[in-house]
Amino acid sequence: MSGTSGLSYESAGVNYDHLDAFKRACQAAAKTTVSSHAPHGYREPENIRGDSAFLLEGEHDYLAHVEEGLGTKNLVADAVLALTGKSFYANIGIDTVATIVNDLITCGGLPISVAMHAAVGAGEWFNDPRRGEELAKGFAAGCIEAGAVWGGGETPALKGIVNPETIVLAGSAIGRVFPKSHRIAGEVHEGNAIIFLASTGVQTNGLTLCRALADRLPEGYRTKMDDGRPYGEALLDASAIYVKFVAALQQAKLQPKYLAHVTGHGWRKLMRLPQNLVYRIDHVREPLPVFRFIAKAGRINASEMYGTFNMGVGFAAYVREDDADHCVAIAKTVGYDAWRAGVVLKQGDRKAVEIPSLGLIYEGDTLKLR
Repeated sequence: MSGTSGLSYESAGVNYDHLDAFKRACQAAAKTTVSSHAPHGYREPENIRGDSAFLLEGEHDYLAHVEEGLGTKNLVADAVLALTGKSFYANIGIDTVATIVNDLITCGGLPISVAMHAAVGAGEWFNDPRRGEELAKGFAAGCIEAGAVWGGGETPALKGIVNPETIVLAGSAIGRVFPKSHRIAGEVHEGNAIIFLASTGVQTNGLTLCRALADRLPEGYRTKMDDGRPYGEALLDASAIYVKFVAALQQAKLQPKYLAHVTGHGWRKLMRLPQNLVYRIDHVREPLPVFRFIAKAGRINASEMYGTFNMGVGFAAYVREDDADHCVAIAKTVGYDAWRAGVVLKQGDRKAVEIPSLGLIYEGDTLKLR
């Protein structure tokens, strides 16, 4: 391992400059369709495009919609199953729901219905009853955790597009913001506190890099980390679902200024809003064992790690300073590990995420989602 060059997300095959450029092109084209809202009695709120969830405003409520994909985590599950005989597909089902509903709740909407999209290269993928049944049970468990019904889905066989032995997992969700005052519109100001909620591990982002690292390890996914766990199994811990946190905030009448699902782009996601603000993180926890292992074995520097992975933070809430301690207490009451992590600053026209204890600064031009 010591003789390998350092890994990066781009060297592993993921270039966000290309992906984000396409997203921005889609947003521009999508804006030409907005006149279609009117016949249905809904309108599009201003500046909604580029957020994690799409909103439609009605007379008494907002409807929220999200489409999301799992990524490549199921390829790790396939590899571990082949190596050890252990199936983690129930966790994969939970992961798929989590990546969808954790985006949806950032607007203040609670999920009502979730759909699965499971595309395979050949119908024979479903001939493994154990794998298929575990995936279904996990997806249902994720929906129950999110307080949503599993409303349906699609299972196409896409020969020539998807590898015959592979499944591509994604899905969508519909949610509702009611009453309308529960909408979280991103009204962040200088002095607001930043609250972090812990992740369970890598969750659903950065897996392409994780797989590239496994290819470099002499024992691959069987490699033991410092805590004794096999690397592959650690990658497959199920993601946290943060719906109960948002529901608890609403019940307590604590209105956050903004919520961020920390996935792709790592901690750069903390500056997803268009405002020119600086997000300074003063309380950085020791990374989880899986992240320490990835950094050491892959010779990956801190800038790449925190700009790619969640590093133990799955969700962030921006709240008034006076609400910070209450927000942390609410999160803990409903079962989440939460802590006060930082503060929002105004520094002219600058936009950045700063992590002073690590000597890291991510300027605004490193995250171009709008």
